Amino acid sequence: MRHTELWARLDHHLGRAYAATWAEQFVIGELGHRTVREALDAGVPPKQVWRAVHGALELPPNER
Repeated sequence: MRHTELWARLDHHLGRAYAATWAEQFVIGELGHRTVREALDAGVPPKQVWRAVHGALELPPNER
């Protein structure tokens, strides 16, 4: 997964305006108690970030 796909999925599920804010403010334990933005900046692969987001948002399995 590329960064662009991760951001597209976040936009799809949260809306474009809210996705950016959520990614900067919502801390996810599975990402080492970091936000999406912090995790990506630390070099966590987008696929791993998406898995954590998927769980945090409690999305259905087919959205993985």
